[in-house]
Amino acid sequence: MNTIDLTPLYRNSVGFDRLASLIDNALTTDTKTSGYPPYNIEVLGENNYTISLAVAGFSQEELDIQVEKGVLTVSGSKQHTQEERKYLHQGIPDQAFERKFNLADYVEVTGADLANGLLNINLVKEIPETMKPKKISINQSDKSLTHREEKLINNKEKTA
Repeated sequence: MNTIDLTPLYRNSVGFDRLASLIDNALTTDTKTSGYPPYNIEVLGENNYTISLAVAGFSQEELDIQVEKGVLTVSGSKQHTQEERKYLHQGIPDQAFERKFNLADYVEVTGADLANGLLNINLVKEIPETMKPKKISINQSDKSLTHREEKLINNKEKTA
């Protein structure tokens, strides 16, 4: 497996440790991960999002949602009953799953709903006031103007 040297990224940037770890994680993630369950990520507004996972056949008790260190983890595990079912065709999988989503900075999970076989997880991005852009005023100093005038006066006295 080839590795990529991220040293130049560290040299020219400050505070991008999480970005580098995301890149490293993406490069080392198993490429054979399952596409189950399928999901959508929908933008509802400027700072509102929803992740919808198709979890047909799973009850609320069989699903688990956790957020830790900026990673949203959704997992499901079927609780099999005592009786064995005999299928002619089984197109609805009942396999255990785990899906992980890396959340951007300041993105928080606000709730989750399960309806019609879809698990909808609501997200909102709330940037703190201290992190929002602010306008910096530029003060004009009279010192540079008076300093220039003093030079002109001194030069005139020397030539006279």
